[in-house]
Formats: sequence, C-alpha cells, structure tokens
Amino acid sequence: ARSGKEIILASHKLSLCNEVIDGVSVFTTSLILRIAILNAALCLFVSIFRSKQRQRQFHRCTWMTVFKETWPRFSRPGISMSLVESKDGIQCFTFEHNRDYQQVQFKFLDAVESMDPNNFVVLLQLNPYHIDSLLQLSDVCRIQEDQETARDLIERALYSFECAFHPVFSLTSGTCRLDYCRPENRAFYLVLFKHMIFLEKRGCPRTALEYCKLILSLDPDNDPLCMLLIFDFLCLRCREYTTLIRLYEEWEVHRNLSQLPNFSFSVALSYYHLSQQEDISPVENQQLKQKSNVLLQNALIMFPGALMPLLDLCTVQPDAVVSSHAFFGPSSQIGQPPALLELVSLYVGRCHSLWKEAGLMLWLEENVRKGLKRVDSQDPYLEDCQNKRKQRYQSAPRNIHRHVLMSEIKEATATLPLEVTTQPGMGFDPLPPLDSIVSYIRPERYDLNALKFSALYDTGLLMVAGWLNED
Repeated sequence: ARSGKEIILASHKLSLCNEVIDGVSVFTTSLILRIAILNAALCLFVSIFRSKQRQRQFHRCTWMTVFKETWPRFSRPGISMSLVESKDGIQCFTFEHNRDYQQVQFKFLDAVESMDPNNFVVLLQLNPYHIDSLLQLSDVCRIQEDQETARDLIERALYSFECAFHPVFSLTSGTCRLDYCRPENRAFYLVLFKHMIFLEKRGCPRTALEYCKLILSLDPDNDPLCMLLIFDFLCLRCREYTTLIRLYEEWEVHRNLSQLPNFSFSVALSYYHLSQQEDISPVENQQLKQKSNVLLQNALIMFPGALMPLLDLCTVQPDAVVSSHAFFGPSSQIGQPPALLELVSLYVGRCHSLWKEAGLMLWLEENVRKGLKRVDSQDPYLEDCQNKRKQRYQSAPRNIHRHVLMSEIKEATATLPLEVTTQPGMGFDPLPPLDSIVSYIRPERYDLNALKFSALYDTGLLMVAGWLNED
C-alpha cells in the first residue's frame, strides 16, 4: 500500500510531465491522478479487510449455549471426549485432560488451598476456559449476589464442554452415559446442574426440565445428583402433569418413588390440577379428583412430618383439631428418622410455593380431615407406613446429601449429618464418590498458603496481579 506522501509526490511528477510533454491535456492529467488516488485507497482497504479477517474468530455451532463476544478468545483448553464402550445400544463416554490441562488443574488446587478467591481470577486470566476455576468463581460471585456474572461463568464452562464433545455423543438420544466416578466427568454434571438452577430462577422452568432430563439420562441407574428430587418440582412449574405421572407409573415398580415425599405429594398435586381442566368430562373429573384425594391422604399418612412445616412456610394457621392431634403434632417432627427429615425438609423448602395457588389449601384441609379419620379408625395403611418409616430412612445415600448441598435450600441443609457438614466444602466437587476412578495424580507439596499460590503461578502472573491491584 502506498503512503499519502508517495501519492503527493506522484501528483507533482505528473504536473511536471504535463509542462514538458506537449499534447497532454489537463483532463488526462486529472484522470491519471484520480486513478492513482483510487489505487492507493483500494490497497489500503484490502489491507484493512485482510487484517480484520485474520482477527475474526469463527465459533463452533453449539446447542446449549452461544459464544458471547464479551468472552475471552476461545482456544481449546485441553479437554477432549472419548468413547469408552458401546454395548447393547448404550454408549459410555468420558472426558479427558491433556498434559497441559492437568498442569493447570494442579495450579487450581493450589489456588483452592490458598483460600483466596482472587487467585481464581488470576488463574482465569491465563486460562479463561478452565472448568473448575469457572465453577469456583461462579460460586464466589453468587455468594456476593452477582448473579449475572455467576451465570455467565457457568455458560462459558458449558460452551467449553460442548466444544469438546465426541462426534457421536448425543444430547437427545438418551443412550449416552458418563461415569460420575471419573473426576473429569463430574464437572460436566455440576455445570449442567447449576445451569438448570439458573434457568429455573430466571423463569424458564420448561428449559430447566429438559436439562434435568439430560442429567438424569447420563446415568439413570445411579442418578449421582439425585435428579429425581427436583424432577417433580420442575414438572409442576411448567404444568407437565402427565409427564410426571407417566414417570411415576413406569418407575414405581423398580425405584419405589412413592417412598420419596416429593413424589408422593407432587403426583397427588398433578392429579388435582388435571381434574381442574375445563376440557374433560364430568365422569373423568370425578375420577381424577378421587385419585388425587386418595394419593394426598396416603402422602400425609406416610409423611406426617411434612404438614406443619408446609403450612408454616405458606403462612397458614392450622386448625386447632389438627395442630393438637398427636399424629400431626410436634411428635411427628421429633420422631422422624434423620434421612426422612432431610427429604421432607428438602421437599417443603423447595415446593411450598406450589401450594399457594388458589383453592389448594381448601383441598389440603379437606384431605387432612379425611386422613385423620383414617388414622383414628386404625386404617391398616397406617401400620404399613410406620414400619416403612422405621426401616427405610435411617441414613440417606451419598447422592441425596450431594443434591441437598448443591440445592442450598436452608431448610434441608440444616438437617445434614455432621459427617457431611464437617467435610471441607468444595463447590467444584461436592461429596466426591468414595470409589472415584483417578486417571492422574497431583504431585505432593506442602501447603504454606499453597506455596504462595505456586509462587504466583510460577511468576508468570505477576503483571496480571498488578493490574488487578490497580483496579
């Protein structure tokens, strides 16, 4: 490209030529000068366009989230996915970390041990798509009530994961599995769970339900994040009553869903809402209403400790007959086994808002009275429920504790046993499985504030830290 000075010199030379050479008109000189200027401008435009093309980054088309221009430039952080096994139509995958990513992971663990949230910011300056750092910093932002940044960090982690998907890994087939025992896979579960929670809080329960189904499909047998404890809530939030009833009917035989307070109450609630629809016949209405009544009474008899906390959170004063009755009184709270108390508290804390709709409290009151009549008449179902409560709820499995920790519902977290609450809280890996499959091991080191965060990331981040302090 020619500079402006060169163009001016060229014009002077053309003028001198016009004075020397006879027969060359002023018009021809002007035309040549214009061509020279246009040529210089064209060269400048082409060079700028090519520079822009080199700077432009083309992003992969993704389904779960879209790359944002405010995000750092994306380059593969060192995560990949491989197919471990394919058998009987089920495909088992696993995420893998390359050697560079492993080194960043070790630095991240140093940052965790340093107990300084600023170190995660420092780490992300050089590794903007490191998953565990994004998870941990998102938790810090959420605690500081910066919900927008917290959500943005989770979406960035989700984008990084999706860019690493295996070509045959499908989000919709329901046949792809990820083993939660592998630490590399656990972060994907956690990112999906946190993204689902953000969606529900933003008023997108239907999309949140689809993410819930996705997480459940990754390991439906073990359900490591116990998605069945929130599935009913999301179905009710987006009025997917038949979806909830269908899952309950298909899984009750082999999963005993009726032994979970949330399913017992929510299925009854689903039948009630279906009975309120205007496009059904009077006969069908009566059948659905009768079904909902029986299910709600059974839920109240099986889980009597749920009634008073539910009424309390709904700011409803219980009837004197009900509050003074031994079955629903204080003894129903005190006598609950620990695991049952945890499940009931989780249900009440999460779902009490669903009971504030018009007409529901009258329906609940009606069936509480009918339930008490069954209790006073020594209904055989009463003894069956008492035996189940004594035998089945002594201790909750690890995935239920993990779900309660991640849900952060204060009514439920207050019921967690000491062996859970006294463990170091790691937001990037809450209650890891006891049978974890470790593919690489962190080198041993002494703490000393994580050796001053690995000598400020091997002195490579000193300038970054300086910029942070200036801000």
